[in-house]
Amino acid sequence: MTNAADIFDTQAEAYDAARRRLIPPFDAFYGTAVAAVPAKAKTVLDLGAGTGLLSRMVRAARPNAHLTLLDGAPAMLDQARAELGDDRTAYVTADLTDPLPGEPASFCAVVSALAIHHLDDAGKRDLFARVHAQLKPGGAFVNAEQVAGPTPHLDALYRAWHEAQARAAGSDDAEWDAAEERMRFDRCATVEDQLGWLRDAGFSDVDCRFQDHRFAVLVARKG
Repeated sequence: MTNAADIFDTQAEAYDAARRRLIPPFDAFYGTAVAAVPAKAKTVLDLGAGTGLLSRMVRAARPNAHLTLLDGAPAMLDQARAELGDDRTAYVTADLTDPLPGEPASFCAVVSALAIHHLDDAGKRDLFARVHAQLKPGGAFVNAEQVAGPTPHLDALYRAWHEAQARAAGSDDAEWDAAEERMRFDRCATVEDQLGWLRDAGFSDVDCRFQDHRFAVLVARKG
C-alpha cells in the first residue's frame, strides 16, 4: 500500500522547484518560522524535514546551530544532504510516530514545515507531548503548518483559494495533480485545536504568529 513517504520519495527531485507556486505566502510563512527560532539556539531538530528547505533557512539565520533532520522518505533526505552536507548536520530516517532522536531536553528548538498534518489528531497530540519532552527549558517548538478552516464552509474556501493562487502563480495541471496526490494523506486540524493541544502538552506562550488561509505558523515555548 502506498503511503506518504513513498509519494514524497518519488517526487523528491522536483519537490523544491514548485514550493513558491504551491505555497502562496512563501516568504512570510517561512520567514515567520525562522524568526521564531531562538537566536542562541545551538541544537535544532527538523521534523519531516524533506529536502531540507526549512533547515537551510535556519542554517542561514543560525549558522552556529547543529541541525538534525528527520524524515521518513530517504530520497528527500538525500536531497537535503546534497544541499547541507554533513558539517554540524545529522540525518535520521524515521517516521513522526517513531521515538524522537536525542536525549530528553536535548534541543533548543524543534521545527517543522508542512509535515505534522499527515498525522491524525491523536498522533499530533502525542507528537506535541514528545516534542515538549525533547526541548530544553525555554526552548521553542515552531510548526509551519497547513491547517483546516475553522468550519467546513471556510475550509472549502481555503482549498479553493489555494488552488486559485497556485495556478495564478504558474502551477500547471501536472504540478497541481502531484500536489493533490500528496494532499490525499493530509489530516489537517484547525489552528484553535492545535493551540489547545500544545497547551495540553505543557507548553506555555502558545501563539499563532502567522496565518494566511491554509498556511499558519504555530509557536510554543517550553517554560
